[in-house]
Order: sequence, then structure tokens, then C-alpha cells
Amino acid sequence: MKKVVVFGATGNVGSYMVKYLKEQFHGTGYEIIASGRRETNVFSTFGVPYISVDITRPDDFGKLPQNEIFAVILLAGILPAYMDAYQASQYLQTNILGTYNVLEYCRRTQADRILFSTSVFDIAGDNKKNELLTESMFPRFSYKGDHAVYVISKNAAVDLLEHYRQEFGLKKFVFRFPNIYAYTPNKYYYPNGVKTVRPLHRMIEQAMRGETLEVWGNPEYKGDMTHVYDCSQMFYKALLSDREGGVYNVGTGMPVTLGKKIETIIEVFSPKDHPSPIVYCPDKPNSGGFVMDVRKAKAELGYQPVYTAKKLLEDFRQEMEVDRFRELRMA
Repeated sequence: MKKVVVFGATGNVGSYMVKYLKEQFHGTGYEIIASGRRETNVFSTFGVPYISVDITRPDDFGKLPQNEIFAVILLAGILPAYMDAYQASQYLQTNILGTYNVLEYCRRTQADRILFSTSVFDIAGDNKKNELLTESMFPRFSYKGDHAVYVISKNAAVDLLEHYRQEFGLKKFVFRFPNIYAYTPNKYYYPNGVKTVRPLHRMIEQAMRGETLEVWGNPEYKGDMTHVYDCSQMFYKALLSDREGGVYNVGTGMPVTLGKKIETIIEVFSPKDHPSPIVYCPDKPNSGGFVMDVRKAKAELGYQPVYTAKKLLEDFRQEMEVDRFRELRMA
């Protein structure tokens, strides 16, 4: 049996990825094991064992299986979007020391590979030109602001992975994340520590009421809308890959303009007899999005994105009705 341990399984991406991997590996020689800090029984509903582990505590790793570990997926981490009071030390403790502890677990159990999520902000920099972001770009990020220490911590973690690759032969697959779309009932995030309604949730709620939606900035500004299951597919393909590893952008290869995104939100969520009107506001600031080059993932991993913007939002609406991971989001 090839065991795959998913750290960060209780997170928004992790919970859906565990579900996806369990379904893909059903009836094969792989076993998915979920792990996160909190206590939960939610994964038992689709037959996945769950073990509560805090990756900042070395002793916690003794709770996990110690043999037949084929791969570790490390999604656990502290993100700026969820930090309501800025504490840079949390990035260092979890994203660096926590990664070290996971790598030591890999070394002790002789795991074959590690799959790691990092941030697009290491190369995004000032992306006002809406350029295509490729894996080969040099680091380009701001040393100021609420994302600085976060990016520094993620970059340091990637360096640790490279050390373990060269020193111990641990295969490393690094995935650079833009925004990954997965439904959550928690509609708030914390840019610069300020509690704010997520733009997508705000626009969906407005569309459902048939209210006017505003398009801020340039309506032709493009960005990837990456569904959590397309992201999960890339990880799944990496688990099956015979490559030694690599760095891959997570995305779709089908970027969507801001204008089209809002039109699609209206199409999926607005009442058919009272669709939301659109007002263009070019003078208002737009946070934009990222256009990810995924040709490498397609060529080397066999990745083929499935979710268009419309299909993504239709699935989002279905998940709103099911709300399968509510207990992980609202506690």
C-alpha cells in the first residue's frame, strides 16, 4: 500500500483535494491519510482516516504512520488572507520550521516525494501589465507590506526542499498557487489585517439579489480562475509521475477578463427574470489577477484543465447548497 499523507487537509484547498484524491485512487494501491491541526470527523464521510497533527510540534508526528509512506502533500501554512492580527513570527514558525519538521518526517519514513504549495507572489511583483507568469521568472516581490514575510518564509521553505532533494534524494514537486476557487461559507478575509468580505462572495450575493454589479478598473484585465479540482488534478498527476520533480504553475491556460467574470457571475447566480445590470467604473482600483503559464504542467505531468469559468461557478453554486465542509469553516 502506498500511503499519501496530506498536511493541511482541513484548509479550504486541502479538504477538497483530499476528497478528489480519494475518488481518483479508489480501488487502487494508494491510501490517502488526512492531517490538520483541528479535531474533526468530516473526512470519515468519504472513508479517509484523519490524524490531528500540528506541524510545528515535532512530537506530533509520532501519531502518523511510520512505514509505507510514498508521498507527503504539504498544504499547511499560515497565509496573509487569514491573519486578522499581523504576527510575522507565525510565518516563520509554521512555514519554515513546520516545513522542516515535515521534511524530517519524510526522511525518517523514506518517503519517495513531497508535493508543496507556494505562492505566486514570489514572482508576481508589480503585475500591472497583466503579463504571463512563467516558472522560469526570477523572484520579484516587495519587501514591504503584509505579504513580505509570508513570501520570504515560503521561499525559505522551497530552499529547504531543495536541500532534502540533494542530500537525501527526496523528489520535490513545487506548485505555485494563484487564487484557487473553492466554496467556503466563511465570506471574510483579512487584507492588511482588515476584516473584509471576499469580492467573489460580495458579487455573488449582489447577483442573487439582482443588484447592480460594478466592474472596477480595466474590464479587459485577465486572470486565471482555477477550480480546486483542477489544482487537485495537477497534484494527482504529480503523484503518478515518474519524474524527479519540478516547479509548476497552477492555473488554467484559459484566463478570463474581469468583464467576462462578472458577466458569468450574473449568468449563473442572478434571477433569470431580473439579471443584475453592470456599471463600469474605470477609475476605481482593481486588485486584478494572475495569468499563469501552465504549458510545463501540461507537457510534463499530462495536466488538462477541466473547469471553465462558467463550470467553476456552477460547481460553486452546487457546493453552496451542499456545504459539505461547513464544520471546518465556521467553528
